[in-house]
Amino acid sequence: MHDYSSAYRGEFSTRRGKRRFDDDEPTKVERVRQRRTLAPIEEFDATDGLPDGDRWSTWDQSTPTERGPKPYPDWLVTELAAVDAELGILKTGKEADVFLLRRGIPGTSRSCLLAAKRYRSGEHRMFHRDSGYLEGRRTRASRVNRAVANRSAFGREAIAAQWASAEFGALARLHAAEVPVPYPVQILDTELLLEFIGSADGTAAPRLAEIRPAAAELAGLWDQLVQALVALARDGLAHGDLSAYNLLVHDGRLVMIDLPQVVDVIANPRGAWFLNRDAANVSRWFAAHGLSGVYPEPAALSALLQREARLDP
Repeated sequence: MHDYSSAYRGEFSTRRGKRRFDDDEPTKVERVRQRRTLAPIEEFDATDGLPDGDRWSTWDQSTPTERGPKPYPDWLVTELAAVDAELGILKTGKEADVFLLRRGIPGTSRSCLLAAKRYRSGEHRMFHRDSGYLEGRRTRASRVNRAVANRSAFGREAIAAQWASAEFGALARLHAAEVPVPYPVQILDTELLLEFIGSADGTAAPRLAEIRPAAAELAGLWDQLVQALVALARDGLAHGDLSAYNLLVHDGRLVMIDLPQVVDVIANPRGAWFLNRDAANVSRWFAAHGLSGVYPEPAALSALLQREARLDP
């Protein structure tokens, strides 16, 4: 595979702490560390009913097109006898909350950890600056399009469903293209069940913004990120809101998350602008955090992505 990240390397200088970047702004996204203890699934007995907050597996409630790409991963529990045990909240945000679930078969050792992303209902605050992202997204139902444009109660509910559906579709598409994203397990209404990125004890992987990698690790993460962005652009997509807050780092592997606002750069008239902003945000973050000697110029990265997306830079 071609090392795209090396094509635009050069020297840079920066005064750390003198400038704030987009993803340095205060965020309402919070991580919640407290959750239920992960007791062995073999000890769980469902014969007397399920504990409060738990449910039977919802796998059979999603249609085949609402499930992740085949072949299903070996770790994924698809048996209908499984129980979804809610273990606590992983992250709260303006548009959705993410919960930790364990889907397991009672009385056996078969289980897996999942992240349940639940979008807020229409009466709650919706995605910030959503109009720009919705350009180029249309349904066949003109009534739905009008309701979305007018932001009626029905329209806001439709927008919530669009965010969930857009994220699930993007994750399925990108996973099939081997872009580093969580495996999308299934979608049910406005709930997405995703591969949990973290350790077996339920500790979520940190966001890139939460770590301070050494020089060699920082360069390796940058290389991974450029390859992922190139793969996105080749598929005609931009993340749309990329920053160090929606990139996870797990065992040295970079994983891209939070893609409800994914942008079709061909259909959206501002597609090139979103590519430019994504490139600028991540380039500046890596530079500000010490990517010495391999500073990724935002303009050069943006030009690369526009070429891969077959747009004129």
